[in-house]
Amino acid sequence: MVSWLMIERQKELETYKRKLPDLAGSEGKFALISEGDVVGVFDSYGDALQTGYEKLGLKPFLVKQISTAEQIGFFSRSLDCPM
Repeated sequence: MVSWLMIERQKELETYKRKLPDLAGSEGKFALISEGDVVGVFDSYGDALQTGYEKLGLKPFLVKQISTAEQIGFFSRSLDCPM
């Protein structure tokens, strides 16, 4: 079952990807994204998070570090483990 929170998170991630060319000049900083818009760019995760709660309250928002090279992790559960 897909929750509304997962749908909102996906929307914010799509906004981040769409806006990344504009954000690239701020690589390493943190973007605050909500309702399809970049609310602001901050030097620290904490500053972005605090502003998110102050401005948006309990509305869903995303804080993501700006990076033009996305780090991808792969984890598999299909490992042969001796018991």
